[in-house]
Amino acid sequence: MRKIMFLLGILLLINTSCEKDDFCLKNPVTESLVINFYDDSNKETLKNVTELSVWAEGKTDFIYENQTINTITIPLNSLTTETVYNFSKEGVINQFTITYTPVEEYVSRSCGYKVVFNEVTFSSDNTWIKSFTPETLTTIENQDEAHVQIYH
Repeated sequence: MRKIMFLLGILLLINTSCEKDDFCLKNPVTESLVINFYDDSNKETLKNVTELSVWAEGKTDFIYENQTINTITIPLNSLTTETVYNFSKEGVINQFTITYTPVEEYVSRSCGYKVVFNEVTFSSDNTWIKSFTPETLTTIENQDEAHVQIYH
């Protein structure tokens, strides 16, 4: 009986020693950029990009490779103030540049810090991308909905 009481005491001690703040429940902490692709002739209709490949400038690894898709989520480099992506549609490459001011924000003891991207601007060399909106954003701090709409 003493062994059982001892084990129950240890389990109770372990269970009450962890605080709610010891577990990070929000993942990913730093948000990514969400882009939706739309039909240029009907700006209300999502339109798949055929054979879409996406990679960061200077990198060889693809984030997306030869996919037919209408929404993508891409990370921004929190160590710089600019990230350049190459979007290839059926072999035609379009450069898409995102500039921003990264700001570290404390989340909690278990999650640490996250990066919020402020004063975000977008530019493109518009080879197969006809246009995009918006050209600027105040901040990127969630990825529940698209940040940019690209028309092609």
